Amino acid sequence: MQITNKLSLPQPFVDAVTREYQYKDKQYSVTSMLKDIREILLTRRHNNEIEQDVADMIWLILGTAVHKVLEDSKEADTEFKEEHFVEEVENGYKLSGQADLYNAKEKMVTDYKTCSCWKVIYNDWEDYRKQLLMYAWAFRKMGFEVEIGQIVAVIKDHSKTKAKVDSSYPQYPVYKKIFNFTEQDFTEIEEFIKSKFAEIQKYENTPDDELPICSEEARWNDGDKYAVKKKGNKRALRVYDTLEEAEEHLKQEENLELEVRKGEDKKCLEYCSCCQFCNYYKENCERKEEENG
Repeated sequence: MQITNKLSLPQPFVDAVTREYQYKDKQYSVTSMLKDIREILLTRRHNNEIEQDVADMIWLILGTAVHKVLEDSKEADTEFKEEHFVEEVENGYKLSGQADLYNAKEKMVTDYKTCSCWKVIYNDWEDYRKQLLMYAWAFRKMGFEVEIGQIVAVIKDHSKTKAKVDSSYPQYPVYKKIFNFTEQDFTEIEEFIKSKFAEIQKYENTPDDELPICSEEARWNDGDKYAVKKKGNKRALRVYDTLEEAEEHLKQEENLELEVRKGEDKKCLEYCSCCQFCNYYKENCERKEEENG
């Protein structure tokens, strides 16, 4: 990856986000496995061409700082931290990762995160849960007992004022989320890992433009909206989340028309590092940005 510095930030900022990571053949990290196949392969294929600016990676610096502070602390006798693993799955494919902390007494794997308050408010933990479960699966393969996963999240946009007036808002700038893993969980995550590697193997040699399009969920698509308008008017009388609701409105009055407003792919537009090598982005998101000026 090529790091740019458009704001001419001090060199320590650049150093903090620079990684000398080299992809290894048939070895994929836990975090990459959470992405759709197109993003996984485009990122790997075009790693040396992808550009990111230091200013856009500022939250990575915060996350790195949090990890560094906790990494330098002394662990208890029943704990060990920053344990890196490479676990062979099948057909030569390997899963790699690094858990932040393992506690043998508690049989628990912990991962430290920085997140938005919305992660807590919406109880949106499935991606973190799946990541922890892959760590736990790998640790069990190495002979360690794991029954619990724990996320300790530093909330980067926490507001004390909101916490005082809203009981549903996170009350502290750090939040702890616990997952109790079952044998069924471990069976399902093994199936997920194997199916993901089978998908990677299937598409490894497929040309960029022929790779499967990322799912709406992976693109963070906010869903199509259905605007009911007076014929000839630009302004909508009402905008609906479902086509059924909009069609019901159309039946109630004459001289109305329906406008479908396509959902935005927020990740493609703002957070995907390999979008410049994706024909879906160029044909849909990039063109839409140009049309909107």
